[in-house]
Formats: sequence, C-alpha cells, structure tokens
Amino acid sequence: MIRIFNNNDIEEVMEIWKKENIKAHNFIPKEYWENNYEYVKEILPKAEIYVYIDSDKIKGFIGMNNNHIEGIFIDTDSQNKGIGTALLNKVKEDKAKLTLNVYDKNKKAIKFYQKNGFEIIKENIDKETNEKEYVMIWKNPAS
Repeated sequence: MIRIFNNNDIEEVMEIWKKENIKAHNFIPKEYWENNYEYVKEILPKAEIYVYIDSDKIKGFIGMNNNHIEGIFIDTDSQNKGIGTALLNKVKEDKAKLTLNVYDKNKKAIKFYQKNGFEIIKENIDKETNEKEYVMIWKNPAS
C-alpha cells in the first residue's frame, strides 16, 4: 500500500534514508550522510513524500519537490520487489514530466531510472560531494 507520509513516519523513513544512502553511495564518506541527518530530518516533512507500507512497516519512500524527485529509498531487504517502480508510478500519475539527479557512480539507480523511461539530459558536479552526477528527465507520453 502506498500512502502520503505523516509525521509519525519520520523515524522509520530517516533510518531507511541513512542506511540506504551509505550503502548506495559508498564512494562518499558515510560521515557526509551522518552529518546531514538532522538537517534532512528537519526539512523532509516539508516535501511531498509517499511511503510504501507492507505488514505495517515502511519498506520504502519517494520524496518530491514539485516535479523533481529528491530520492527513492527502499529498505535493503525489500529491494528488487517492485516497490521502487510502484512509488515511481504513483508520482507519474499526475505529472507531465519528472526530473532527478543521480550520481554517475550509482549505476544501479541509473539503470533503474532508464528502465522506467528516464533519459540523461545533462552532467554536473555536485558542489557538496564533488561527485559527477546526471540530470535525468521523464516526460509523460500522454501530455
């Protein structure tokens, strides 16, 4: 089941955010994520967030800022089960286009987004991590 985030979800969501960022971005020192934890915890509830619930437990979430995907995070034990795709499809429902940034070293994420219709349109350097990242876009074929 997918539903909108509520403030009671914050601890579970932040645990997934921290664990999966450290795992997926092993090319960035884990202290970067640990040092940003409180900041993200403070701003996260201001974003548009959908959580995926199974057996009364959050298995993943997607964070949006207008048409920009800030991130999709799926708990390690729940990956490769269609949860990321379900969350992505949820936000695609009423959007004409979506954008996101992804680190070029996060090959698994790039492949996932390309499989779901996203294309790389630009290359940047993330100012905070000094890592190369791609800007990707998805356009709704119906619009």
